[in-house]
Amino acid sequence: MIRLVIADDHAIVREGLKRLVGGAEGVELVGEAADGTEVMREVREKEFDVLVLDLSMPGRSGMELIKLVKAEKPKLRILVLSMHQELQYAVRAIKSGASGYLTKESAPAELEQAIRKIAAGGAYVTAEVAEQLALGAMPGSQAHPHESLSDREFEVFRMLAAGVSVTDIAGRLKLSVKTVSTHKANLMQKMGLANQSELIRYALKHGLAD
Repeated sequence: MIRLVIADDHAIVREGLKRLVGGAEGVELVGEAADGTEVMREVREKEFDVLVLDLSMPGRSGMELIKLVKAEKPKLRILVLSMHQELQYAVRAIKSGASGYLTKESAPAELEQAIRKIAAGGAYVTAEVAEQLALGAMPGSQAHPHESLSDREFEVFRMLAAGVSVTDIAGRLKLSVKTVSTHKANLMQKMGLANQSELIRYALKHGLAD
């Protein structure tokens, strides 16, 4: 029996996921969570095999939450279910400790397949993600500038590329404006960008902007 917890901040999405996996043979839903705090409570209080995790939830979320979960229970398998289709998100999620990555546009049958595969100890990623992971592990591989960013810097970079102001980013991430400004200055320096226009052009060129 595969014991499962679903984490997504949208109740409708959680209900849809519960219906998708509810009829699957050998799969038992043992809990659900709507934010990072609830995820950690489920992890600490329950025994289960697979966490289906949305990357974008209130409070702690994304790569930070994956790392917290894995620090608490290293053997727990995590399947990321995200609205982000960009390759970089999938690569970062796997490097942070996830065992699989699916976009929310994936076919319903793919969800059950992914759950079963990672519960059995495998990984579930696209061929493109697997290739990027392999290339990154090769000696002398040339990384793109954005790959040098920390997870938080990458998160700020993505929001800046989408036109979100520093003040609004601070509100969304529950950080001070000064901290976000520091992240912005650091990422601009790391990537060799002079201004917001260059940042947006870079994001579009590398498929990192919607």
